[in-house]
Amino acid sequence: MIEYIVSGNMDDRILSRGSKLLAQGKLLALPTDTSWSIACSLKSGEGIKRLKALSGEREERHFTLLCSGISQFGEFCSMDNTRFRLINRLTPGPYVFILKTLLGTEKFLGLRRKEIGVRIPDHPVPLAIIKTLGLPLYSITAKRSMVLDFEENNPDPEVSETGDLPPIPEEDLFQEGWELEAIDGLDLILDPGEERPRIFSSILDISGDEVRLLRAGAGIWPV
Repeated sequence: MIEYIVSGNMDDRILSRGSKLLAQGKLLALPTDTSWSIACSLKSGEGIKRLKALSGEREERHFTLLCSGISQFGEFCSMDNTRFRLINRLTPGPYVFILKTLLGTEKFLGLRRKEIGVRIPDHPVPLAIIKTLGLPLYSITAKRSMVLDFEENNPDPEVSETGDLPPIPEEDLFQEGWELEAIDGLDLILDPGEERPRIFSSILDISGDEVRLLRAGAGIWPV
């Protein structure tokens, strides 16, 4: 279940195995520049179905497209020069950007909203997997609440009345790859042998006229 991978010298065989599993609808756990993410291939209906079932989240802003570059955003999202410049300034890094989807994207992903979160993480492992697969990943933050015993003893935080997403409690995040073996449904954990910080990304809604901070995290805003 765990493959150990060296961030500075990644084995192409491991990347190939991970990308093949994603193409088959499997779920991978990956390190990012914040905490751990669980991801599937964007074009795998089975993978998306399994990811949503594992996450238990109904709020679609918890789900993010992990991309290797801004050019991949344009296939799924509407983006003008102003938004491009902001994203280019802050990526790669610990920011999720909420953008309006292009016609057909929400239907393809089964979204109820016409917006989606996109991110370019500042970590070589997910970037290498995305490039090997040739597609963005559909992802969610790995949380201890995905483990039944934790969920029973730690109720979910209340949703903000303003519509902002509440911060993820530090104790709900993982530090090391082996800890994710407690999550049923994972097919592979790519572990660089590093402790990940128990922090989350900042979410910026740039779908409207003004930038709106939906969740404060590792990314500084305003900058």
